[in-house]
Amino acid sequence: MNAQPKTPATFDIQRIRADFPVLSRTVHDGKPLVYFDNANTSQKPVSVIEAVNRHYRETNANVARAVHQLGEESTAAYEGARDKLARFINATSRNELILTSGTTQSINLVAYSYALPQLKPGDAILTTVMEHHANIVPWQLVAARSGAKVKAAPIDQRGELIVEQFVAMLTPEVKLACVAHVSNVLGTVNPVREIARECKKRGIPLLVDGSQAVPHRPVDVQALGCDFYALTGHKMLAPTGTGALWAKREHLEAMPPFFGGGEMIREVGFNGTTFAPPPHKFEAGTPNIAGFVGLGAAIDYYESIGFDAIHAQEQDLLHYATERLREIPGVRLFGEAREKEAVISFLLEGAQATDLATLLDLQGVAVRSGHHCAHPLMQFFNVPATLRVSLAFYNTREEIDVFIAALLKVRKLLM
Repeated sequence: MNAQPKTPATFDIQRIRADFPVLSRTVHDGKPLVYFDNANTSQKPVSVIEAVNRHYRETNANVARAVHQLGEESTAAYEGARDKLARFINATSRNELILTSGTTQSINLVAYSYALPQLKPGDAILTTVMEHHANIVPWQLVAARSGAKVKAAPIDQRGELIVEQFVAMLTPEVKLACVAHVSNVLGTVNPVREIARECKKRGIPLLVDGSQAVPHRPVDVQALGCDFYALTGHKMLAPTGTGALWAKREHLEAMPPFFGGGEMIREVGFNGTTFAPPPHKFEAGTPNIAGFVGLGAAIDYYESIGFDAIHAQEQDLLHYATERLREIPGVRLFGEAREKEAVISFLLEGAQATDLATLLDLQGVAVRSGHHCAHPLMQFFNVPATLRVSLAFYNTREEIDVFIAALLKVRKLLM
């Protein structure tokens, strides 16, 4: 793990926690909630909740359709979220950013609009063993339709991608490479810039699943050097059903639309249809307008705190929680990469992950159990499931102490 950064003295955790209403609730007969399932979905600050509420109360109208004031205000708020997100990830242009329902839709868009038209028998798509199903299954579907195949680069027992083997697998038949920026199970941070450089040398486009990266670290898609970058809003303080795909302009201009319908056209006739330029040719139908208003507010919230403070707080929590878990006999940790975000997967000897999660929940501690949409990774470690603790900047060391006490109590019950 990296050296532990120091949380800035100006980081007022109690003020920040007060911004998240759900963190003050109790569960199971008055037990204070300890929410450690942030990789699944993050909690939402009041500013995001109020932005969505205010949209429905004051400016609710469809976008890009009406010339009345509500329509103009709604469109401005929706497109304003695109502007904020483009700046947030340092896109070259706002027109490189397609607003989607999340990473899953974004990757499927690339699979069917970019990859499928180009794939032929004998071609390959390269991904890794640590990927979320959203970065595996879409490639399998288009490979099956085209006669291509999906290859997976290996990882080591620390949960780190074996980069030299990934590079060795970038053979001429590979038409697209795909990698998670951060593993949702292990917290491993992959060396995307290095991977992108190797892909570029070989003329192979690179897609990055950024779902677990964008909430925790600054992302600069230009500096990363990838071709596609997918992200999900509900993991970064925003409402569900929001996300985006960033792609290089040349790819977007060459890609045919994936969905057809209203607002993605220039002109429709029964002799043919001409489409709007990117990004709108990929945004058919009425979008999740209020959700993206909330996404814009979430970006404002991140920027009000700053990623230096966020990263320092989360790394402090990661180190503290990891060391506390190491003290418990029978705990097996999965994923001890040298660089990782605040995600810890583990098992307790003699206990099933689901049983542990259920009993911890009764103590007020919310964690995730299961395969985490990463069956190949579970198979690599030869386990059916793990327990996952995923931390956010609004969590505290005191909550970790509550979690450890609850885990020790559960361990005593099960042993």
